[in-house]
Amino acid sequence: MLRAGDLVVLTGPLGAGKTVLVQGIGAGLGVRGDITSPTFVIARVHRADPARGGRVPLVHVDAYRLGAVPDPRAEVDDLDLDATVDDAVTVVEWGEGLVEQLVDAYLEVRIDRRDDESRVVDLVAHGGDWPARLAAFPTVAAR
Repeated sequence: MLRAGDLVVLTGPLGAGKTVLVQGIGAGLGVRGDITSPTFVIARVHRADPARGGRVPLVHVDAYRLGAVPDPRAEVDDLDLDATVDDAVTVVEWGEGLVEQLVDAYLEVRIDRRDDESRVVDLVAHGGDWPARLAAFPTVAAR
């Protein structure tokens, strides 16, 4: 479902499973290396691994720490994400309100952690062909 040029913005509280979801996305894309939270380095590029069927790199951004700086949008600009966004799948944790300007259309993934530790995930299309892509995505309810 994901392809080069896609921007995915993950929202949810601490411990909701955003990084775990990115690990699954990385596995699906067939990228190299372990995917861990890039909180302290803010962004990591995971190259496609042809041996794993990978064709598209993954740019994983954790913007959590940017919430504490005076001008977080300037910090995002300094990451130069616009240089890689067309050629990679870019997934941004805590990016709501910070990175949407990078592309005309993006997917928002809202993760909510329930008291029983289950998760509810909502996929929200923002422009482009995302509504059609999501319409083709099966609805799953897991308990």
